[in-house]
Amino acid sequence: MEGLTESATLTRDNLITGDFPLVHKPFNILAGNLKRGTVLGLVLLGAVASAAKDGGNTGNGTLVVDATTPRLANCQAGVYTARCVAADTHEATFQVRDPRGRDIGTVSFSGSGASGTFANEIKFAVTDGSTDFIVGDGFDITVAAGSGGAVKSLTTASDGSQNPVAILAAPADATAGAIDAPGYISGQFDPNLLDLADTGHTEATLASAWLGTPIFLRAAA
Repeated sequence: MEGLTESATLTRDNLITGDFPLVHKPFNILAGNLKRGTVLGLVLLGAVASAAKDGGNTGNGTLVVDATTPRLANCQAGVYTARCVAADTHEATFQVRDPRGRDIGTVSFSGSGASGTFANEIKFAVTDGSTDFIVGDGFDITVAAGSGGAVKSLTTASDGSQNPVAILAAPADATAGAIDAPGYISGQFDPNLLDLADTGHTEATLASAWLGTPIFLRAAA
């Protein structure tokens, strides 16, 4: 399925409306038994882990990545930094920068054993310890790159697959392991025939996400 035009191996049915050029390409489907018409997203982000900055810290407080939603909207792969920019007895303020070095906010705590929560692109809590932090202490929070494979796009995902990129062109059963399957990246499709069950996506949200791309939604007349 290396060709980039509609081939005889793909069924032309009511999913496709109009004559806008159809283009498909292979995707590595990571999981699930997916129907033709499934909206695909790519897994671009992986696990999130934190560690004290190189050289260690004077303070023995902790930074713990959120166990449920460590990645938030606009999260990027790479290393985020949290550095202490103000400190006092059982008080500290950390400045957070994204992998490109952009300042994305601060997080503070005040009080013995107190914690502060940061929630912008990534989510974590920094907590006071028995030995105070000093200016210059800090942590590195690493967001691993994802595999780049495709899964059914869910709006609740946070690994990049929440962003729709293609429409599955043929059924694909990846329950026993990843497989390659074609996905449409251009064409006009009937939104009523997309498999949107339990995805959180709607015709309106998909149309907005695909604005400026060669994927169009239009119900059959």
